[in-house]
Amino acid sequence: MRFRAKIVDLACLNHFSRIINTIAKLAKTCILRLTIFKLYFILSDKVANGGASMWCELTQGNFFDEFQMEGVAAEHNEIYLELVPENLSRALKTAQSANAVKIKLTNKHCPCLRVAVELPSLSSSSRIVTHDIPVGVIPRRMWNDFREPSVPDFDVSIYLPVLKTMKSVVERMKNLSNFIVIEANLSGEMNLKIETDLVSVATHFKDLGNPSWASEDGCQSSSQGRDLESMAEACIDIKKLQQLLAGQQVNPTKALCNIVHRRIVHFILLHEEVSLQYFIPAIA
Repeated sequence: MRFRAKIVDLACLNHFSRIINTIAKLAKTCILRLTIFKLYFILSDKVANGGASMWCELTQGNFFDEFQMEGVAAEHNEIYLELVPENLSRALKTAQSANAVKIKLTNKHCPCLRVAVELPSLSSSSRIVTHDIPVGVIPRRMWNDFREPSVPDFDVSIYLPVLKTMKSVVERMKNLSNFIVIEANLSGEMNLKIETDLVSVATHFKDLGNPSWASEDGCQSSSQGRDLESMAEACIDIKKLQQLLAGQQVNPTKALCNIVHRRIVHFILLHEEVSLQYFIPAIA
């Protein structure tokens, strides 16, 4: 099992660093899945236990100048590692003006991702700062626990308003309640609401637009034949939503939300070479 990679382009490095920062805001620990063409960051708190889950997918060719890996076996050419994304985020913070960053899987005293940051220096020799980030190697028999979550059969799919606007609304509401109701319909309308014994507050967005999900098998969503005005809603933990919005450094070109009525809210943020999915279960 071997892995080594190198980033030389500064724009790619900073973009990669921003993605890791976003992930660090969403997950204390996560799984890094390495394949020949892609990297995945996976958080799979069991939704049944009220935990959020995350699936972030990056195409390695868009970030790395060199990328070599050998998985656990020829027919299972993948590596699954458990790590604390905050540690990786910290290591990359030292790399903001680096000439190059090399990442390598090592095993001196325990398995580690070694991040070697080559900094510019005035003399001919370069300065290299090394960070060893401990990782756990996930055995093959457990890989199935970290498969891509299936997109739920949603009632409503809607584009999100400008994330900055949504973030400031949610931050104000967070001081008033631990829970927020997101509701939306197929006419491009979305409401964020909180209700407590003392106060009820709602913010309305309209003309957001609804994505058309052309399904291959004709049964992608239960929204077909649904009344366009009727709202699907879910009450979720406001802190989890705020984490998603506050940690957002990917600046998605497309952001949308699927609601399974009273069951789950599924967010999808897309940015050319990155897709981030985040699932927050509804609170009964």
